[in-house]
Amino acid sequence: MSKTKDTATNPALAAAEPMMEWWQKQWSQGATPMARMQLAWMQSMAEAMQFEAELLKTLAENGQKIAQSFDGGAPQTPAEMQEHYQSLMSDLTDAHMERMKRAAELSHEFRRRIWEEI
Repeated sequence: MSKTKDTATNPALAAAEPMMEWWQKQWSQGATPMARMQLAWMQSMAEAMQFEAELLKTLAENGQKIAQSFDGGAPQTPAEMQEHYQSLMSDLTDAHMERMKRAAELSHEFRRRIWEEI
């Protein structure tokens, strides 16, 4: 059955049709901004996960370097070990500070993305 034949035989459908069209338009317009906001949130979460992965990579690399220095076979003086350890901790501290800086910026970036979607 065609749409016009349905509304011609059922006056209730004919009366409700404008309301249904309006509702469908409102619903479809309302869902799009929510989907875009969710996309902005997901992008922010992906960036946060990337920061964490970069920190974990730095942790793993530094742990490996420390293990190699203890297992290197070549005798090192305590001063050399301390210098090596301080260098690795400096790298780790720098990576952590970069992570914290980017995490602080992430909040502002997320707000900007949401504002653009609104």
